Amino acid sequence: MKFWGCICLALILMLWGAKSASAGQLANRLEQFPAWDSKPSVEAADGGDLVYPDWMAGTWEVTSTLEEMVAPLAPELVTPGFEGNRPYLHQPVKFQVRFVEKNVRVGLPGSLLQTASLAVVAEREFNGLQIARAYLGDRAVLSVKVDPNNTNRQITQLQGDGQLIATVTGRASETPAPHQFIATEITQQVFRVDSPIYLNEVETTTAYQQLESTEIEADQVTAIYLSPQDPDYFAARKHPVALYRYRLVLSRLE
Repeated sequence: MKFWGCICLALILMLWGAKSASAGQLANRLEQFPAWDSKPSVEAADGGDLVYPDWMAGTWEVTSTLEEMVAPLAPELVTPGFEGNRPYLHQPVKFQVRFVEKNVRVGLPGSLLQTASLAVVAEREFNGLQIARAYLGDRAVLSVKVDPNNTNRQITQLQGDGQLIATVTGRASETPAPHQFIATEITQQVFRVDSPIYLNEVETTTAYQQLESTEIEADQVTAIYLSPQDPDYFAARKHPVALYRYRLVLSRLE
């Protein structure tokens, strides 16, 4: 089925704040690719949003190229849609993303000490719709909405009553240098389309490098983990069952 082949691609909608992770954890993780045997250490995404550096503010045209795909536990375990994504290998896909200044909550989740602070965050509905239509086609994607009661929950409505519900449950970030930024988000996905509900958990870790004021390059890895409801969950031993590595080039449009 066409949509099954795009599960891992649709999840990119969510990545486009949190205390910094331990220094170098995410950078080291990317260097160790594809030898990943567990998820990264993250903080719970209880409200708030992922805060990006000021130099990412604006509207960008993104060229995303899937450069490598790995099924670490194959042939015993291969996630649905893995082979369906192979046609995207080495094929650049273009779309727009936008990062804007908004008031976000800072401080410990649930604490009375939380305050509102102006910060750069992703315009998730705009980005989600642009990315989804770039990969799935304009007619296949009806809408992308962020839950007004939970900024970490995003609903993508597909043609034919298909639906992808993605909820960020954890995130971390680090700034190795003034013009570098690395972030990760863990997302729970519920995917419905003409078949039983499919659940999984997704990690998206991205390292951004500002080359100049009008260009950014990024190294992005998406990892798919089985949900506890999956009959193969214990066989996977918390290892990712699929890894996808992308090269991103962001060119400023403004």
